[in-house]
Amino acid sequence: MFFSIIIPLYNRPQEIDELLHTLTLQTYRAFEVLVIEDGSVNKADHIVKKYQDKLDLRYFEKANEGQGFTRNFGFERAKGDYFIIFDSDCLIPSNYLQIVHDSLSANWLDAYGGPDGAHESFTPLQKAISYSMTSPFTTGGIRGSKKGIGQFHPRSFNMGISRQVWEKAGGFIITRLGEDIEYSIRIHSLGYKIGLIADAIVYHKRRTDFLKFYKQIHFFGRARINIYKFFPSQLKLVHFFPAFATLAMLFTVMANLFNWRIALLCNVMLTIYIMLIFFHSWWINKSTKIAFLSIIAAFTQLVAYGLGFMQDYWKRVILKRS
Repeated sequence: MFFSIIIPLYNRPQEIDELLHTLTLQTYRAFEVLVIEDGSVNKADHIVKKYQDKLDLRYFEKANEGQGFTRNFGFERAKGDYFIIFDSDCLIPSNYLQIVHDSLSANWLDAYGGPDGAHESFTPLQKAISYSMTSPFTTGGIRGSKKGIGQFHPRSFNMGISRQVWEKAGGFIITRLGEDIEYSIRIHSLGYKIGLIADAIVYHKRRTDFLKFYKQIHFFGRARINIYKFFPSQLKLVHFFPAFATLAMLFTVMANLFNWRIALLCNVMLTIYIMLIFFHSWWINKSTKIAFLSIIAAFTQLVAYGLGFMQDYWKRVILKRS
């Protein structure tokens, strides 16, 4: 099986350097790499050049269109039997392609997704953000899990599709705001088999400070409403949880100002939730610092997603604006 690895890139030369290095270490060697510069100002051509003799590597430059359409650009030029897409801020374990090859050989999937985690080299903040994005105490608990709610929808930081799927389904029809979920649902609708390869993990660096993390997750909240506009049945009760949590935090602040009895109950519940996050993160990461940062990351994630979700729910569902 020959894989085509497709990586959209936008103004992140340092990230692609680290990602390409991890690909040189793959134990399974039947693959090519397509790096597509999506209208970057800070280009990575000089970085990519040093890997030309280490990888079957092609580098393209194009006008900025967003990650979805940039992946389509790669699909159209890929030679492989199976296409794999990564975000540029991922590190790939050396046995990743071997795991995917062996899994597909034993149990064929027309499309797959894999989980993400924190690499040992990540900073405490990056590990805390990774914890929040994968924790059962935030919405991260429904991602990359065999126990997910409803259909499994691969996410584009770690996702693969067969050439046959691309030829039948085409590529992404929206370039951002939930483009990977829309694509996954459309693949499902065509009757293709999609599943999780649980051992095909990547180390996802995500954002390096809480402000950038907030902006990214706020975008994810808005993306959920964008998916709803395509597929109304895919909006589940769980997707409202961050909005409910955000409103509950606001209610707790108001209760502390005006009603101490209600405030006492709210504060007890909030304290229990904080302690659950702290001790669960500490148990996983074995670090008090990361556990404290995980509390901040979890609340940043809930509020950012909740506000983004409510913003576009109000504008696009209630007010019916495009």
